Parts: sequence; C-alpha cells; structure tokens
Amino acid sequence: MSITEYSNKKEVFYLGLLTIIKALSHENRLRILNLINQQELCVCEIETIMGVTQSNASRHLNKLNQANIIYGKKKAQWVYYHLNQDTLERYPFISLIINKELQKIKICQEDNKRLKEYLESEFTCKDLSSKNPFK
Repeated sequence: MSITEYSNKKEVFYLGLLTIIKALSHENRLRILNLINQQELCVCEIETIMGVTQSNASRHLNKLNQANIIYGKKKAQWVYYHLNQDTLERYPFISLIINKELQKIKICQEDNKRLKEYLESEFTCKDLSSKNPFK
C-alpha cells in the first residue's frame, strides 16, 4: 500500500468518525437509537413514542442514516429503521453508548416505558396515522 492510499484510508476513517460523533451529539438522536436498539420502528411510531413532530423525527433519522448508524427497510408504505450492525462492529463505542449509557438517562427510561405500552397496545402505524393514542 502506498503512502497516498494509506493516507486516503486514514482520511476516510477520520471523516466517518467525525460524522458519527456529530450524529450522536443530539438528545433526540440518542433517544431514537435507544428505541431502535429494542425494536425496529417507523417514523410514525418514533414520533408517537417520543412525543415529537414527524418532521423532527425524520430530520434526526436522516442524520443517523447519513452517518450509517441506522438504515431503513421498506415494508408496505412504511420504512422501518434498524441499527447498522456493520457500523457498530467498526465503531464499538457506539454499542457501549446504546447498550450501557442510554439506559441510565431518565428520558430514555421514559421512552422505554412508552415503547412497552405501545407494543402492548397492539396499535399499528395505520392506527397512528389517524391519531396519537398516547397523548
């Protein structure tokens, strides 16, 4: 490997790391990762559980997607979000944050309770599009 190739790989790694750190620097994005870590979710479910607007949830999902921390998988008319395991393996500190640190944060604990209530309610995305049953 030439010095230029090595330098380019180092630069790509560095830029990827910066993008990830920036993506992790907002409370709502951490809350989303906390939820997606437990269950694949679509934007309407995330907005309902977190109590944010659809545009707010979408903006944060987009930032996490651009950082390659999550990815969306289309099912019918909805896109369900998942953690990107390849990125978590490449940057193990993300898993530590998601699996250990987020559980200590009060707002994440409250989100977990709302997620549990949502899952037990048997509501679907279709139900959520007409109203938010958790308001």
